[in-house]
Amino acid sequence: MADDWTNPLRDPQDKRLPRIAGPGGMVIFGVTGDLARKKLLPAIYDLANRGLLPASFALVGYGRREWSKEYFENYVREAVEAGARTPFRENVWRRLAEGIHFVQGTFVDDEAFDRLAAKLAELDDSRGTAGNWAYYLSIPPDNFPDVCHQLDRAGLAQAGEENWRRVIIEKPFGHDLESAQELNRIVNSVFPETSVFRIDHYLGKETVQNILAMRFANQLFDPLWNSHYVDHVQITMAEDIGLGGRAGYYDGIGAARDVIQNHLLQLLALVAMEEPVAFTPEELQAEKIKVLRATEPVRPLSRTTARGQYSAGWQGSHYVKGLREEEGFDPESTTETYAACTLQINSRRWAGVPFYLRSGKRLGRRVTEIALVFKSAPHLPFADTMTTALGQNAMVIRVQPDEGVLMRFGSKVPGSTMEVRDVNMDFSYSESFTEQSPEAYERLILDALLDEASLFPTNEEVELSWKILDPVIEYWGKRGQPDEYPAGTWGPASADRMLEREGRTWRRP
Repeated sequence: MADDWTNPLRDPQDKRLPRIAGPGGMVIFGVTGDLARKKLLPAIYDLANRGLLPASFALVGYGRREWSKEYFENYVREAVEAGARTPFRENVWRRLAEGIHFVQGTFVDDEAFDRLAAKLAELDDSRGTAGNWAYYLSIPPDNFPDVCHQLDRAGLAQAGEENWRRVIIEKPFGHDLESAQELNRIVNSVFPETSVFRIDHYLGKETVQNILAMRFANQLFDPLWNSHYVDHVQITMAEDIGLGGRAGYYDGIGAARDVIQNHLLQLLALVAMEEPVAFTPEELQAEKIKVLRATEPVRPLSRTTARGQYSAGWQGSHYVKGLREEEGFDPESTTETYAACTLQINSRRWAGVPFYLRSGKRLGRRVTEIALVFKSAPHLPFADTMTTALGQNAMVIRVQPDEGVLMRFGSKVPGSTMEVRDVNMDFSYSESFTEQSPEAYERLILDALLDEASLFPTNEEVELSWKILDPVIEYWGKRGQPDEYPAGTWGPASADRMLEREGRTWRRP
């Protein structure tokens, strides 16, 4: 009788209750790095502070430094106090700190991984983590094979019938299609694809998820969301910072590999995908894959792409040095800090609509947005002098920093004459909701612990993204030095010409 009983007040489809992770723990490889210190450790504390982690949650750091448990605890606490979004509470910290441990070793050290296995088994007994472990690889991809092999050898990758093992991977997912396929082969030889979670932190942002809600929960937008009404789409990720201390790391990667291959192509897929059959990870991923399969660069690439490197200039009120003066950067390098390309989607909905993607450093301001620019009305009954200040209608989804949605359309200017000009209708998250959006890493770490894969790209999505971008990168590799653009501007002149050839201009965010 008891086995047949169900709680009449609980509906499995009801998502309003907080989702709390079950028994389990996390091992972070590369825990001494910047990402762990600035993002991962504060996110784990914030989840605990919100009551979304089990009281028995265990956090194990793995690294080369000879740290004791007490030293690692202090390191985590400093990171939490510096980066957590929720208030620091001593009782929450004490409970979390009980499960914090550190294992010293390298990625090729058999004995260290055996110690790690012993530590996790000990925590399963003492903390009740039930053999459920997530391994966060916050390390360069070159180290993935060693860590995956060691996890497999030490018996840490194999899940039992009643527990789970998952691996969380940070980008970059390779540097081209061939390396991505090899990386996927290595990881999938140890972990099945259903246990692999590839982090794209942009997909954890509230506004990105709101694209799905806005498109598929409203009747208003769908009739306009196609080539009959949309002239083109611009997806922009601009940063106002330079490379700084990352110059050595960034050389050889560039803006296209760093941002377009993952963040921007994922945004394109969410904007362009068809409505999924259901709001489940499998159905969402299936629709994104359909879009990526249909996407390709517009040719000739000499006219539909642009790249650049920032030179010295004024960033706001500060004069900053150019890329070639950055410490650790090869002055002869052809690595771009600005990349723009034109893509097309071969489907009935989007045929003939160019998607312009651009990303860059040392641009005018920090902003990420998606702009759907609509076609002009086929006929206007007004005299030309009445509409000189009227542009094309647009819908702008602001991903960061001021999350929201803006609609731009024409309105009559008050007065005795007919004059039409652009006005904005603006929805802002911060003004419409009192709830604070969770930080992207909070959402993604919790989803990985809950086995909720909707916001994680699959290996097929990663490989399709490289298939789209590889021809552009290969073309640039044969073209010598990128164009220069002064710091604080919006990119090289070649990027402006790229749109001017089609009678269009970049939106100024």
